[in-house]
Amino acid sequence: MTMLVVLIPVALGLGALGLGAFLWSLKSGQYEDLDGAAVRILGDDDAPRK
Repeated sequence: MTMLVVLIPVALGLGALGLGAFLWSLKSGQYEDLDGAAVRILGDDDAPRK
């Protein structure tokens, strides 16, 4: 029973930390261009390097 007194706040804190990281990533624009990487991989970048 005493272990629950420790584990419940730790679990709530980790959940709040994860939610904060997710909201930060939304605010910083991480999910703005979901198709860009999928299209960029198809581009031909075999130009000779100098």
